[in-house]
Amino acid sequence: MSQAQSREQQLATAPVGKLMLKMAAPAVMAQFINVLYNVVDRIYIGHISGTGGLALTGVGVTFSIIMLISAFAAFAGMGGAPLASIQLGAGNREKAERILGNSCSMLLVLSVVLTAFFLAFNRPLLYLFGASDQTIGYAMDYITIYVCGTVFVQLALGLNTFISAQGRPGIAMCSVLIGAVINIVLDPILIFGLNMGVQGAAVATVFSQACSAAWTVYFLCSKQSSIRIRPQYLRSSAKVMGSIAALGVAPFIMQSTESLVTITLNSGLQRYGGDLYVGSMTVLQSVMQMLTMPMQGITQGVQPIMSYNYGARNYHRVRRTFWLLLRTTLSITTVCCLVVVCLPGVFARIFTPDAQLIELVKQVMPIFFAGIWAFGCQMACQSLFMGLGQAKISLFLALLRKVILLVPLAVVLPLITHSVLSIYVAEPIADILSSCTALVMFLLNRKRLLPEG
Repeated sequence: MSQAQSREQQLATAPVGKLMLKMAAPAVMAQFINVLYNVVDRIYIGHISGTGGLALTGVGVTFSIIMLISAFAAFAGMGGAPLASIQLGAGNREKAERILGNSCSMLLVLSVVLTAFFLAFNRPLLYLFGASDQTIGYAMDYITIYVCGTVFVQLALGLNTFISAQGRPGIAMCSVLIGAVINIVLDPILIFGLNMGVQGAAVATVFSQACSAAWTVYFLCSKQSSIRIRPQYLRSSAKVMGSIAALGVAPFIMQSTESLVTITLNSGLQRYGGDLYVGSMTVLQSVMQMLTMPMQGITQGVQPIMSYNYGARNYHRVRRTFWLLLRTTLSITTVCCLVVVCLPGVFARIFTPDAQLIELVKQVMPIFFAGIWAFGCQMACQSLFMGLGQAKISLFLALLRKVILLVPLAVVLPLITHSVLSIYVAEPIADILSSCTALVMFLLNRKRLLPEG
């Protein structure tokens, strides 16, 4: 047995608690580092002398396009990685490599299509996503450069999930760490040292993503990887592509609907409040990333344990892993809720020195994050259904929180109350209702998916 296969076998044999810590810790670190890609840019941009407030709002508007690009990476990567892990657990290494190869081809095709589309339509899309005449220049400067690096984003994010799927979270973390360190170093040099402003932030991000992509591809082509990118498996198979797409729809919707949410929230805030309120949402979404990305690291790190053992029909181990994951995620989101509700001013000052914006964030942050304590439940349940290849349930839960609940609430509530604050209220209502529904879905399906005995 090779060293790579020996590490893979630990998914089925190592003590669950220690294995979860081993898998989740690097994944959490990777997600925390990944947050820095977006958050550090905004921190530096928010402190540009004289124009920081408008520049921050402009770059915040580009968040929708960035999330759409990331969503397509999740479509191919997170749609394929759990399936590859299930095949590894079942002992079908060739099928796992075929899934990896088809996902890689899908990512490359998507890169070409997305680059052409967003370069052609970025200006009208930015206005749709909440840009104003005062902020459109900053938004265009940032997103035009960012879109040119779409292929690096697709490969870095999409293929990295296949490293975690084989029980190598430390290697997956390194690919993210390489890019983040380069980004953090380049940001102040390009933004302030070379006076490139928001364009400098975009160049730093693209270059750092290129380095991450190079590392990821290199590892998956090397002998160190349990499954490798092989030329014969890059040829598209309709059956394999269909399986990847069916499971990938759920994470795609979870991420892409961030754009729909941003359009709805920013449009409402612009209509009822103005640029200052749109700026507050940029800060709130940045803090939301800071809180949920590490949580996604935990669920993504633990998901291969559930997928591998599900493929091996070791259902008791899957159940034990899930319950421990649920307790962990709920505990963390509860603590996060208490921190942001009690210390909104601290978080606001991280992103801006603007006194008006800080005061507004202090007012709305406790409202916006009031339901995040329950969100840990949805994240754990969503991870389980994804890990077990349950495409339909995953799709429903992905649609529920944002498309079915949050977007309609954000539109209807201000019409009823005639208050801009009701837009912020929509978030906690959607968080609590969707989390309760996710738990009910698990309880209704657990005996069918994870039979006892």
